Amino acid sequence: MNGIEKITARIEADAKAEVAGILREAEEKAAAIREQYKTQAQAEAKAAAEEGKAAAKRQAERLESAAQTDAKKRLLEAKQDGLDEAFSRAQKKLLGLGDGEYADLLARIAAQAARSGQEEIVLNDKDRKRVGSQVVDKANALLTASGRTGKAALKLSKETRDMAGGLTLRDGNVEVNCAFETQLRVLREEMAAQVAGILFS
Repeated sequence: MNGIEKITARIEADAKAEVAGILREAEEKAAAIREQYKTQAQAEAKAAAEEGKAAAKRQAERLESAAQTDAKKRLLEAKQDGLDEAFSRAQKKLLGLGDGEYADLLARIAAQAARSGQEEIVLNDKDRKRVGSQVVDKANALLTASGRTGKAALKLSKETRDMAGGLTLRDGNVEVNCAFETQLRVLREEMAAQVAGILFS
């Protein structure tokens, strides 16, 4: 082997060694990069999973809160419907009384609401025909017995009113509305807190 061949062989051996070193270094860097990305990917996957769990938990809490709100709303509606039904039944019961009891009830209402004892009792058309004269007689008797007014002279008005039941007392331009629907509405408003306490507890 002459001198040129030795130099050429030496250069080729050095080049191969350098290329091998570069390849090793590149492989090591590539392995490090792969490891870095693998670690990063695992961290991101873990973070995404935790975020997914947190998001799922938040969604579950929102759904549970919405379900509780809806349940409370439905319960309130059901209890409100029950309250409406109770007052509706009360009115039906009043309207379903026999003539004697009904006349007694209207007479007591008229006697309690009277101020001067000279008022007119205004009924609906059906009640005027059914118990009108009884109501006037019984109310005057109650007023006389109570001694609250002078001579009791309540009279039955020729006029009638559009109401389910009950009466209106009229003294000139002054009227006292004792219609059942009005009285029950007022009673309901007065009793709302008590009834709500019983029903909604």
